Amino acid sequence: MPADSSLPLLKLESYEGPLDLLLDLIRKQKINIYDIPIAQVTSQYLDYLHMLEEMNIDVAAEFIFMAATLIYIKSRMLLPQDPEAAEEEEDPRQDLVHRLLEHEQFKNAAEMLQSKRVVEEAAWSQPGIGEFIEAEDEPGLAVSVFDLISAFREIVGRARVRPPVQVPREEVPVAEMMERVKQKLLASPHPVRLDDLAQGCVARTAWIALILALLEMTRLRAILLRQKELFAPITVHRSKHFEEIMARFDAQTFQASLDEMETDEAHHEQG
Repeated sequence: MPADSSLPLLKLESYEGPLDLLLDLIRKQKINIYDIPIAQVTSQYLDYLHMLEEMNIDVAAEFIFMAATLIYIKSRMLLPQDPEAAEEEEDPRQDLVHRLLEHEQFKNAAEMLQSKRVVEEAAWSQPGIGEFIEAEDEPGLAVSVFDLISAFREIVGRARVRPPVQVPREEVPVAEMMERVKQKLLASPHPVRLDDLAQGCVARTAWIALILALLEMTRLRAILLRQKELFAPITVHRSKHFEEIMARFDAQTFQASLDEMETDEAHHEQG
């Protein structure tokens, strides 16, 4: 499906590269990294990239290159081994496994150093760290951007099988969508499911606005995204200081910055 040039481009920033995405797929499914089911992982990786394309999210070239690498490995594994070969052929997954393990070691080291830095800063100038420590103690799994996109893919898939309804194109600013989410969370004494928040979103622009709204509210520490278990529905929780944070939020300034980014992106493409 060709991307709609009228929609804003989103960039995938949660994963530092394709190896991060692959590790996320492998670890969450408890796959043996030394015996990767390459066909299954390749299919899931491509599904994720296709979903990003449908939602007009700009995918870096390195993610596309990894997709080509996975397809190449898959094709090599489908070829029968040469019965006349003197030595057993090398597993085509070996180099990928080595890269994943090396990347994971560096990632774990970086996370350990980052945690140490956060703790040191919290001892002097980070009074809000207590909220995040408490958040980690809450039941449920933390939700990544991959989980969020996957959940939206399921919601969009269910919406597609419904009878088609002709509706006018809905242009929803992200700041306005944040206000909608805020009102729904305030109206409920309990956490709100993601699919409940998505009700009423018909146009693709509305879906993208909702994703951006949730990501921005998470960045502001106004909400927490949780799953009770792997692949369970995602729920949106108000943080301890939800109302205070949202009261300080300047919708006009935020929307102006988004519009400026979109304008700069358009000028860059024209140039």
